[in-house]
Amino acid sequence: MKFLGKRPAPTGAVANATTRQRGNAAEDQALAYLQAQGLQLLERNYRTPGRGGGEIDLILRERGGTVVFVEVRSRSSNAFGGAGSSIGAIKQQRVVFAARHYLLRYASPPPCRFDAVLIEGQVQWIKAAFDAQ
Repeated sequence: MKFLGKRPAPTGAVANATTRQRGNAAEDQALAYLQAQGLQLLERNYRTPGRGGGEIDLILRERGGTVVFVEVRSRSSNAFGGAGSSIGAIKQQRVVFAARHYLLRYASPPPCRFDAVLIEGQVQWIKAAFDAQ
C-alpha cells in the first residue's frame, strides 16, 4: 500500500539526518572501533566500476596481514530482525564481487575474510560473518 499522506517528522538531530549521513556516521563509529582494535584502514567505500557491481564499506588490514572486508549496518532498533538480518544473500554476493575485484591488485592475494559491524546502540563486531561462496 502506498502512503499518500505526509509522514510525521522525526525529532532530534539524528532523526533529521539523511540516510547517507546516518550511514557515514555508522561507518565512522565502526572504523574508530576497528582501529582501536589494531586494524589499519586500506580503503573506505570501495566500489567496482560500472553498473551492477559491488561496494565495500571498509577494507582494513589486521596486524598479521589479513585483509578484512567489512559491511557496516546500523539500525535504531532490532525490529524486523535488526541490523544483522539486513545482510542478505544478494548483499553478500555484491561484497564478495567487489572484494574479488579489489584483490586483483595483489600479485599474490593475502588471506582475507568478511566481517560485519552491527550498530544497534552499541557496536558488535562479527568476525567471519559470511564466506565467499
